[in-house]
Amino acid sequence: MTRLYRRILHPTDFSAASRRAFASAVALARRDRAELLLLHVLASPAAFAGNGYVTPETWQRIEAAARRSAESRLTATLARATRAGGRARAILVEGVPFHQILRTARARRADLIVIGTHGRSAISRLFIGSVAVRVIQLAPCPVLTVRGR
Repeated sequence: MTRLYRRILHPTDFSAASRRAFASAVALARRDRAELLLLHVLASPAAFAGNGYVTPETWQRIEAAARRSAESRLTATLARATRAGGRARAILVEGVPFHQILRTARARRADLIVIGTHGRSAISRLFIGSVAVRVIQLAPCPVLTVRGR
């Protein structure tokens, strides 16, 4: 059997859409005996802070809590991938999600990116933007999108 993929990148935000994409990524990795790279990008909490002032100490606590939560969830996702019988690695980075997904795909030489989509309409994408759309447009390899609904 010819292996189509050697390294599959699965970016996750731990949403329902990501969980569905994870199942597809695991199945493909198992079929091709490929390494599965599980990526979570920590976005800056500033995006959620609003216009209020937050003390530096509070800011550090928020960032630390976000990192601990992401590490825990990524570790659990890695354990599920490993139990499914595949080779997997977890990667946690900070930054703008679509930039980090593309950077990781290039740096790790991914053959495929498997990403969940939230099924937004074209009109809402004009205003909200979509990580998946940007990844599709700029990816260095094929992208499989898995709809969350």
